Amino acid sequence: MEKIEFTDEYFMKQALTEAKKAFDADEVPIGAVIVCDKKIIARAHNLTERLCDGTAHAEMQAFTSASEYLGGKYLEECTLFVTLEPCMMCAGAAAWVRVGKVVYGAADNKHGCSGAKAKVFHTKTKVKKGVLADQCVEILKTYFKNKRIDNV
Repeated sequence: MEKIEFTDEYFMKQALTEAKKAFDADEVPIGAVIVCDKKIIARAHNLTERLCDGTAHAEMQAFTSASEYLGGKYLEECTLFVTLEPCMMCAGAAAWVRVGKVVYGAADNKHGCSGAKAKVFHTKTKVKKGVLADQCVEILKTYFKNKRIDNV
């Protein structure tokens, strides 16, 4: 039996699986997983269309699920893996839940939090950028390309 290596790339692939679910549901394909002690405790993808809620981002759904799983509001021992750089709202939520680490794939130069003048994550939160970025960008490009074709 093959041993699974629980690397950042492994968990980002799991987030990409969630992004594919969003893609298939005609949602913007962003996926997230939250990991604690090398175990996925929450999986989520964008639900903004299905729930008719602009705040139903993958990260927000994952934070709620992980907090419920752990029975507490703080996620200090957890890592969020998300396919797109968190927006300001999701980065703020990450600060409030005190997530220990954020790992994201694709940068978001338009809506991402890294361009903020103020520090948006909790002071103890570690951040890693660019994990499987090409794959994370590709699913987004395909989704929006299809949207443009559908609207012609």
